[in-house]
Amino acid sequence: MPLSAERKSEYFDKLKELVTNYSKCFVVEVDNVGSKQLQSTRKDLRGKAEVLMGKNTMMRKCLRDFVEENPGSPVEKLIETCRGNVGFVFTNGDLGEVREILESNTRPAPAKVGSLAPAQVVVPKGPTGCDPGQTAFFQTLQIATKISRGQIEMVNDPELIKEGNKVTAPKAALLQKLSIMPFTYGVLLKSVYDNGSLFDAKVLDITDDVLAAKFSEALKSIAALSLALGMPTQASVPHSIANAFKAILSITIELENYSFEKADLYEEYLKDPSKFAGSGGGGGGDAGAADAPAEEEEEEEEEADIGGGMDMFGADDGGDY
Repeated sequence: MPLSAERKSEYFDKLKELVTNYSKCFVVEVDNVGSKQLQSTRKDLRGKAEVLMGKNTMMRKCLRDFVEENPGSPVEKLIETCRGNVGFVFTNGDLGEVREILESNTRPAPAKVGSLAPAQVVVPKGPTGCDPGQTAFFQTLQIATKISRGQIEMVNDPELIKEGNKVTAPKAALLQKLSIMPFTYGVLLKSVYDNGSLFDAKVLDITDDVLAAKFSEALKSIAALSLALGMPTQASVPHSIANAFKAILSITIELENYSFEKADLYEEYLKDPSKFAGSGGGGGGDAGAADAPAEEEEEEEEEADIGGGMDMFGADDGGDY
């Protein structure tokens, strides 16, 4: 039954109040979401966000009136989102936190005849619990089966329904026989409105790690392009300096009478690479271990020679203290 004029006025005032007090909102789709499930979502969002549902014509009319009263308001962008079974979730808090609450409140549901499958349905192979007399039912669906221990058993994992296809009566009946509830329904995020900007909800999937990776890739592309064109940029200068150093170093190494501090290390390495060999393994470690006792023996001999002629106070060996 249509709303009375008084109820419509209350609804208009409520929506205008929300778009005035909140700077962010989700445009959500609530297909196949029951009133009890929606009420549970409202409860979880209490204190964090407000949910407002309504007829598309009413929401569009209210938003148009608000834009007329407030010319230039970015809320005008929300008018075109009022298509389908949608509503608004207003918040001033963290969009990510509100999104987690919305997406976590889902319910399993059976496949209904004639509905579009929101996801692919693959039935796991194994015993079905159906008696051998129902073999023709599986053959109709082109599912390979065998009889095992007095019941029908599927020998592979058939793709029963493809995403986006309509659910037919035989397929819905099979899922019901197997007690499979293949779909989950909940509030679906369509768009995000944030301080006058409207964008797809998938943008919220972009994390700091994703941004850093994309920025790094773009930086590499800019540096490569700048080097190829010979146009120095902030991204290419470090590479240009490194390339210049390599060119100067290669020339310096070939010169006999000139060098500079940074090139000395490379020249020394080219003359005798063994100096830079690691001492952690191979023959280097054994040589070091063999030299150590020899040095200790020499030190002992020197101490013996010194102690032979005088004591620690400078007196002869035979003297009294």
